[in-house]
Amino acid sequence: MTSHDNQAFLNEELKYVREKLTEILKGTEIVACHIAMVQVKIKRTKYKQTVAHFQFPKDYPQSAILIELKSKTLSEKLLNKLVEICDQEAKKHISSPQLVPIITFIKKFLDENFFSICSDEINYIKKNLINPEKDELKIKSKSGTLSFNINQDKFYMTFKIFVPDNYPGEPVRIEETASNFPGYLRKVFLSQAEEIARKCVSKPLKRNSKTPPFEPKSSLQPVVEFLVNECIKRYPKESCPLCHKQVLPEKPEDVIKDTSHPNHLERVYCSHIYHFGCLDKYMKTPPFKDKKCPACKSIIYHEKWNVSAKVAEDRWAHKQAKQRELEEVVDFLAD
Repeated sequence: MTSHDNQAFLNEELKYVREKLTEILKGTEIVACHIAMVQVKIKRTKYKQTVAHFQFPKDYPQSAILIELKSKTLSEKLLNKLVEICDQEAKKHISSPQLVPIITFIKKFLDENFFSICSDEINYIKKNLINPEKDELKIKSKSGTLSFNINQDKFYMTFKIFVPDNYPGEPVRIEETASNFPGYLRKVFLSQAEEIARKCVSKPLKRNSKTPPFEPKSSLQPVVEFLVNECIKRYPKESCPLCHKQVLPEKPEDVIKDTSHPNHLERVYCSHIYHFGCLDKYMKTPPFKDKKCPACKSIIYHEKWNVSAKVAEDRWAHKQAKQRELEEVVDFLAD
């Protein structure tokens, strides 16, 4: 093909792009379209979008078109990898128009890959939160689902994380599929994970005028980090701050379900866990005002011990008086 033929070919391709691209490929917007440079905005959502820059080598279309991708939301690492794939895709169309096939390829990638917006988070999770010898992570890109099986000693939890199409504008959704942790702990794990996800996308009720306008934050990594490090990996090794003995038994089947048993697990607001018997004795022994967790010095909050310091002190005084009466009776009978 001569230089003149190349020019005519290119002019015809550019004309087709100007007239037909946005019609045949929804979610595209032409920013510039001339021989020196073609720029096209390719958008799936507010967050999943990129601007594709194209330049033509002198012997185009006998050589592959030159591609550069820029985005304020997608990671640079992802874009660089996508450019490599696009380069290979362009070579399949040597001697043919390449603009529309490559733009279509990029649009399809954004449409079908739920994780394009959170690729850095997923890499972090795989590298820092998953133990390849004990844990398992399955990734389903087209459905936006991450399936986890996380283990610590003999305890485990399997759960799914669903990444919505409009992520991070919407929070991830969490679903437990199986676990041998006590039911009470599992509810805490999930409810707090959901709250972490909610806070990432919900404006605070009161905003400080000095802070910048609220923008949704990524919720995938914080949620998984909480469930893995602060829940599943943590509690099987956690000791009671009072007796310093492990709270959960070595065998999950030995977990005590009787809420009044001295070794029943109790979790307080600061997230530390105790034996019921240890905590009950501690909470019913003076001083009563602002009773603090020995592990972190936070004030202890728990619905089972929610009476005021005055009431707790009166009860303790009454119990001590009764004890003295019993001791006096014993002494009298012994004489």
